[in-house]
Amino acid sequence: MKIGVLLKQVPASDSRIKINGDQTGIVTDDIKWEINPYDEFALEAGIQLVEGKIASSLVLISLGGKDAEARIKDGIARGVKAKPEAIRLDDAAFAGSDPLGEARIIAAAIQKAGIDLLLTGKQAIDDDNAQVPAMVAELLDRPQVTFVEQLEVAGDSLTAHRVMGGGQVDVVMSPVQAVVTCDKGLNSPRFASLPGIMKAKRAKIAVWGAADLGLDAGTVGAGAAVVSEGAYRLPADRPSGKIIEGADAAAKVKELVRLLRDEAKVL
Repeated sequence: MKIGVLLKQVPASDSRIKINGDQTGIVTDDIKWEINPYDEFALEAGIQLVEGKIASSLVLISLGGKDAEARIKDGIARGVKAKPEAIRLDDAAFAGSDPLGEARIIAAAIQKAGIDLLLTGKQAIDDDNAQVPAMVAELLDRPQVTFVEQLEVAGDSLTAHRVMGGGQVDVVMSPVQAVVTCDKGLNSPRFASLPGIMKAKRAKIAVWGAADLGLDAGTVGAGAAVVSEGAYRLPADRPSGKIIEGADAAAKVKELVRLLRDEAKVL
């Protein structure tokens, strides 16, 4: 069984975000990038399945430009024993793809690479769409299991546990040729090791474009997008706090209640 793991490059959670001039995205000049945190759970699950000899091989896939290779190498450095393959999906025709376009690109790569089980994060922390994995599953005509926090794979089937809220757990059984999105709690992602970092430096990353994937360039990219994004803006500044002066505790409590009721409107 061959496992694929999607690794998306996203701004680090401590990055200072600025909106670009035409409000169509963010300024990326000084952004520090990292693997999408939820994808790290997928990566760890894939590494464990290979190390446990449940899967025969692991393929790391990222859709992005040359700078995305650093995220692929980070993934390789964390699973040195797993000896993953590495693929970056990049083509001028891919620029401006919406989630459906991205799903078409990834689905074609999954087919070309001969991947059985696809593991991804439940969502990306930059746009929070959580759309691409479901679309990939539909395009490949495969089952999908989302928000998985426990996963067991045996032979040609898998069993996944999904936390549904209110103490409820949904247990799903599926053929192993499926798309699984991973949630926090599935595992504890490992850090890169020194041997892994050295191995990652020597790793060869294949680059596949539209022609390699057998994709019609007209079905991806900005020209095929049915969803566009605009009017980006930062959250409004938080109002400054208030200090209630005075020595009379009862009067201060009364004023606090008034403020919470009339201004904050939380009472």
